[in-house]
Amino acid sequence: MSRIGKLPIEIPAGVTVNVSKDNVVNVKGKLGELSQQVDPEIEVAVEGTQIIVKRPTEQKRHRALHGLYRSLVNNMVVGVSEGYEIKLELVGVGYRAENQGQLLDLVLGYSHHTFLQLPNEVKVEAVTDKRNNPSVTLKSCDKQLIGQVAAKIRSFRAPEPYKGKGVKFVGEELRRKAGKSASAK
Repeated sequence: MSRIGKLPIEIPAGVTVNVSKDNVVNVKGKLGELSQQVDPEIEVAVEGTQIIVKRPTEQKRHRALHGLYRSLVNNMVVGVSEGYEIKLELVGVGYRAENQGQLLDLVLGYSHHTFLQLPNEVKVEAVTDKRNNPSVTLKSCDKQLIGQVAAKIRSFRAPEPYKGKGVKFVGEELRRKAGKSASAK
């Protein structure tokens, strides 16, 4: 039995949930509006202040989809009520980040600037302080989209294992390697 799929989703105040006939779940809250197409075999029902996700049989496929769609709907409810935030840190000499609206300008040790046009659903804030590494803060109500954007930014210069230079998530633990050791002759 899917332990995640069995859990009901509490609907907080200020959030409205609608399930259409063709199994599209629409969630609307103070931070935005999200929708998700659900597999026709999985049933999503709104009962009072809870969302219940049900599956027809105990087949392996139905068990997998049960937990998946419960998690996706829960992420939508949390997103429109509280939102998601991801912080990235630029570790390296001369690394900088600036944003002009939805255009993120990164200086990551290459001979050129790296530009990334962000979707309108993602709000970005780049902070460059003296004595601290530059940081980029992403905010959105869509967990999938914000994770994808953060992964894209990190892919421009992934942290290397020797000095730890690169773009990393705040709080991320990197596996460090020992460098070359001098030979004693």
